[in-house]
Amino acid sequence: MNAALTEVLRRRSVLVCVGPGGVGKTTLAAALAVRAAALGRSALVCTIDPARRLANALGLRWLGNAPSDVRADVLSAAGIPAGARLQAMMLDLKASWDELIEQQAPPEQRERILRNRFYQSLSTVLAGSQEYIALEKLWQLRQRSDAELIVLDTPPTAHALDFLDAPARILDFLDNDAARWLLDPALRAGRLSLKLLQLSGGAVRTIGRITGTETLEELVTFLIAISGMNEGFRERARAVRALLASPETGFVMVAGAAPERRSEALSFHAVLGERGLQRDAVVVNRVRPPPPASAAKELASLPKSPLAKLLQQTLDETRGLAARDRAGVEALRQGTAPTAFVSVPRFATELHDLRALWRAGAYLVGEPDPEAQAERHAGLALR
Repeated sequence: MNAALTEVLRRRSVLVCVGPGGVGKTTLAAALAVRAAALGRSALVCTIDPARRLANALGLRWLGNAPSDVRADVLSAAGIPAGARLQAMMLDLKASWDELIEQQAPPEQRERILRNRFYQSLSTVLAGSQEYIALEKLWQLRQRSDAELIVLDTPPTAHALDFLDAPARILDFLDNDAARWLLDPALRAGRLSLKLLQLSGGAVRTIGRITGTETLEELVTFLIAISGMNEGFRERARAVRALLASPETGFVMVAGAAPERRSEALSFHAVLGERGLQRDAVVVNRVRPPPPASAAKELASLPKSPLAKLLQQTLDETRGLAARDRAGVEALRQGTAPTAFVSVPRFATELHDLRALWRAGAYLVGEPDPEAQAERHAGLALR
């Protein structure tokens, strides 16, 4: 077995799967949680992916903003030993922000904030809001959940700083010192009116002309409503940073072998190290394996024909792609050493059920893949 990753699943209380989009983080996060449960540790996977395929893969009809149990009989039917409880959930961005406001805001301010359109932009589309609330939710789950391991599937991010610095960016947005200076008369009055706009400085009158008085009123209303919450947000941000830096937390970086993704992965890995975060593993996913050695011999035995020529071109292309991925894997292995390194092949079919997740997990913990062996024996190559 891959002793490094197996030990990680046995000792960590939080695993954060990071990396760019399109490399299979969601699938591998779920596979890690499944393997942890099979090892006898209760596990919860929190996914960002809105697609239903993960819910279907786990035998669930849907995933919501609260943990759902994956039934032991469903695991058993897929040939997976149900050593401990397995749960899954999908982060709902808006619902999670609303929950945070309901917890943090004074009762008399909650509805005003929730209805405010500046808050609605913050909770749905503002850059960094998804990353911030994902980390906030992770902290909440770690405080409340009795799962021994929580696996977080993070939003797709090209640059590590976009994810790791999201709390600071949101706090900068909420830290309204500059706006407070501009809108000081209105804020001191607790309201904004046309008369106050006229009495305010030129900067405020300019903002009003550009945005309109109604928009400016909404902005001030929002700033007033959250003015007493900043320290609470800062305390939570400090708690999140402490959790990420804790010895209980590890990071698994998921990458692709393609050259255009390599620099992103190496940069991400380096930033994690610079921040002093625990780099538990680098997983290169969907690596194209070479065609079986018998393919060339079998192709040579075919009569010359347009089809045989096309098959030869396909074989050459497959070899070229496999060679490219092999070189990418080696470059990543060298660039991220001595971090534990795992290569997971591209499978012939989508990973759409528990058996497929279990199969992907075999590579993560270094177990043999019986289905791949059967395919090789049958002369079939993984796509």
